[in-house]
Amino acid sequence: MTRKYSKSASRDVERAVKRKKKGTLKRGKGGKGGTVKSRKQAIAIGLSEARKKGRKVPKKKTVKKKKKKKN
Repeated sequence: MTRKYSKSASRDVERAVKRKKKGTLKRGKGGKGGTVKSRKQAIAIGLSEARKKGRKVPKKKTVKKKKKKKN
């Protein structure tokens, strides 16, 4: 079985969660959006940072829109 995430990606997530606990993890462009409150948000930020660095991380899940049926 292959890994979904690389070790370095999980380290990036770990670092983001630690920054959240410390209270230094900011959200939004340039960190102007205030501090992160939820753990899920901290993980998402860590994963996006890993993606930017080119680590092995799966693509973001997108919600598929349902098409309307023509009667």
